[in-house]
Amino acid sequence: MVGTALRLYDEQEGKLTTGGPYGEHQPSTRHASSARNREWLSSFRKYKAIYLISIPGILYFLVFKYVPLFGSAMAFQEYNLFKGIWESPWVGLDQFYRMFQYDEFIRIFWNTLLIGMYSIVFAFPIPIILALLLNEIRIVLYKRVLQTVIYMPHFLSWVIIGGIAVGILSPTTGIINQILMWLGMEPIYFLGEEGYIRSILIGSGIWKEAGWGTIIYLAALAGINPDLYEAARVDGANRWRQTLSITIPSILPTIMILFLLNIGNFLDFGFERVFVFLNALNESKGDILDTYIYRVGLLGQQYSYTTAIGLFKSLIGLLLIVGGNAISRKTTGNSLY
Repeated sequence: MVGTALRLYDEQEGKLTTGGPYGEHQPSTRHASSARNREWLSSFRKYKAIYLISIPGILYFLVFKYVPLFGSAMAFQEYNLFKGIWESPWVGLDQFYRMFQYDEFIRIFWNTLLIGMYSIVFAFPIPIILALLLNEIRIVLYKRVLQTVIYMPHFLSWVIIGGIAVGILSPTTGIINQILMWLGMEPIYFLGEEGYIRSILIGSGIWKEAGWGTIIYLAALAGINPDLYEAARVDGANRWRQTLSITIPSILPTIMILFLLNIGNFLDFGFERVFVFLNALNESKGDILDTYIYRVGLLGQQYSYTTAIGLFKSLIGLLLIVGGNAISRKTTGNSLY
């Protein structure tokens, strides 16, 4: 009967297969698998150069990202360096309970949250603003030179950035304090007062990375259809109105994707970025989880405890990116997955 499944005998394979709803003969499982294999081989031959080029990247993630995940087992052990992971005693969640029993950890966790939040609020919009400003420059040579100048600090190490910042902020020879003294004010030891360390960390990060971040947004701006701007000009829209109605909505998917990636690394502010500025005078406001892990884990040899902190950071990042992705999908329709 039409619309019902027909059981057909497949003489070639020697087994029963089920017909379709209209009586057509459906291929056997073996035939479907063979067709998929042929399709995969055909695709591999066609794109073999791309697959070969991707091998180093795949190996990088396997070796440096996935294999180390097995070391996370130390977070549930009292790890002994001489016994190794296999023979060290298991202690369950004791290392996680230990984290929240220390006032020092709570203070450092709060520092990390505040610095991460400041980075999102103040540092994340800067590349967008720079890209919009650069996009308005009509002299091509000047635009290219300016873009090169602002993204060059990205290629400097944090040690060099720290040295430059220390020189600029020096209480005796720094240019900022020279200006303050010229105005009749007392010089300020910026790196010696805990109230300035967070502003220094965020400001130095903006100077180093803002220009590099504009590259992605400039690429997104280049993909906007020029006819949209022409139609807006015909309707009498000025440059500001075109930016609000065309430019920003067009790059909004890119902004959302990069924002989701940023909140996924909310607690990963960076060890080197903080360590070069940290000293005993500003440590109470500048110490973050990465520097704490270095000091307690590597120098203090408390491997299980700091592994638990690292696992806790990863869990927070996962929850933030999953939650942010769900909110973004419902509100804007853009998401990572």
